[in-house]
Amino acid sequence: MEKFIVSARKYRPQLFNTVVGQAHITTTLKNAIKNDQLAHAFLFCGPRGVGKTTCARILAKTINCESKTKDGEACNKCHSCVSFNEGTSLNIHELDAASNNSVDDIRTLVEQVRFAPQAGKYKVYIIDEVHMLSSSAFNAFLKTLEEPPPYAIFILATTEKHKILPTILSRCQIFDFKRITLNDTVEHLQEIADKEEIKAEKAALQVIAQKSEGCMRDALSILDKIVSFTNGELNYTNTLEHLNILDADYYFKLLECMQQQDLSGALLLYDDINRKGFEGDLVLNGFAEFIRNLLVCRDEKVAVLLEVVESFKEKYIETGKKVPAAVLISALNILNEAEINYKSARNKKLHVELAIIKLCYLQQALELTADAGGVSKKKLIESARPVAFRQISPVEVKNQNSTGKKPGYDDIKLIIETGSSEKNNVSESVPVYEKIATSNLQPPAAAIAQVKTTGSKISALDKIRKQYRGNGNAANGNTNQPLEPEALQRAWAAYVVVLKEAKNPAAQPFELALLRVKDENSFEAVTANNIEQKFIEAERNKLFHFLQQHLHNRLLQFNVVVEEKATDRPPVEIPMNAKEQFQKLTDQYPMVKELKDRLRLDLDY
Repeated sequence: MEKFIVSARKYRPQLFNTVVGQAHITTTLKNAIKNDQLAHAFLFCGPRGVGKTTCARILAKTINCESKTKDGEACNKCHSCVSFNEGTSLNIHELDAASNNSVDDIRTLVEQVRFAPQAGKYKVYIIDEVHMLSSSAFNAFLKTLEEPPPYAIFILATTEKHKILPTILSRCQIFDFKRITLNDTVEHLQEIADKEEIKAEKAALQVIAQKSEGCMRDALSILDKIVSFTNGELNYTNTLEHLNILDADYYFKLLECMQQQDLSGALLLYDDINRKGFEGDLVLNGFAEFIRNLLVCRDEKVAVLLEVVESFKEKYIETGKKVPAAVLISALNILNEAEINYKSARNKKLHVELAIIKLCYLQQALELTADAGGVSKKKLIESARPVAFRQISPVEVKNQNSTGKKPGYDDIKLIIETGSSEKNNVSESVPVYEKIATSNLQPPAAAIAQVKTTGSKISALDKIRKQYRGNGNAANGNTNQPLEPEALQRAWAAYVVVLKEAKNPAAQPFELALLRVKDENSFEAVTANNIEQKFIEAERNKLFHFLQQHLHNRLLQFNVVVEEKATDRPPVEIPMNAKEQFQKLTDQYPMVKELKDRLRLDLDY
């Protein structure tokens, strides 16, 4: 039985022309070999699985080839190429810096560099994952890397260029490898499938390429797994099942439920997904990617960014044009927030269902409006409804009654009380305010009060007016009184007493403050320094409310200012410290000092 070799090793490129997706690097290296302009140190950096180590090995084999082709490729027939392909070449040394990252390992490497190659022109040293070297190892490697022997070439490979010392970077020719595109990956997978006689649908290969995210090694590993899983037949369905990817049809159905605000259908659809074993974060992430693709489809300029299976492209484009952009952007925000908070949620299923509920009612909560040429969104609220008044047919109002006089206030009062208009021969359907308007007289206060308390609508308005007047100062008897210095001093002293009872340290700054009345509604509190000012400012809200109540002035305002040379500040007795208290005690009672000296006591001041 032939030993199985994974596709990533079996189909590893052996020539520059077979490297996938890195033409900008392979062309440069081939031209350098043809023109004999090789640098002594190279740095290959880029994502994983894109061909860094492969290109390093091809370069090492090509520069020692005895009969290169015109294109600068290795012949694969000479003794050097054969020994390299068989792994017996002595001119190529590979070092894994992840496991050999000490200074001693680099010193051993430097000692080997001193020996010239026995066969061939160059000795090539490939150091993989070079960013794993310690700082001491990097420093030990600097001199050799800068001035190596003419036969030594160093090729450093890394996935994290930012971790390498700048002194190392400046001594190397840097080649940045890029991710392999989706089309290049699919074409390479199709070639391998043809060679291995594997039946593979293009849609399945596209899903594998998307899952690999530009890494050819990952794509080949996934291909090997699915081939073993399906016995050599790759189709779209079993690829999705093996890779644990949710079919795009589910997302289209979920979007349809969103548009129709079918919450029950969306919840049942998610329950079906959950029963198939898909985790909630996978659903949120997949649906967010689906919404992103729909957003991309709306503009033809960025449609090239759409990386989906070709059979779904037309459906994506058609659906993306139907859904408003604001809905898609808001849905992305909801899904992003739900995905971030997913790990901290206790009930994972409920957390995803809450996100689905928000999405189902998203269209109802958003309204697109054109605002200055741009698109903005605002929440829908219930539109204001007019009061349901009874429809009143127009009637002719007689200006004079049977006596030939204009209707007076007795007539209006009778209409309001009884709802009858017999006295004035006026129709019952005429509202009260119209009847008042027909008269050219000024209504007395009694009539106005009676009109206000009659109908329910007028009573509600009167109630609002009473409430407004009740909230004012006049109704409570608290009219704004002018600010007087004596009253201000009394209220200020009262607040100082409150602070002292609460043992608030701001009491002393309040006592030291000097009050100046500026006008009827404002005053200044003068302090000696910034510390006192901060103490008073900290109590501003409580003090403001306290003074308003005690001074009966709702318009009261005050400022706290600092004047370091205040001459009219009241004298305040400063408390003595412990040493001063003891000195005063000994002055009053000399025997205390004598007792201290005899007992040889030491006082801790």
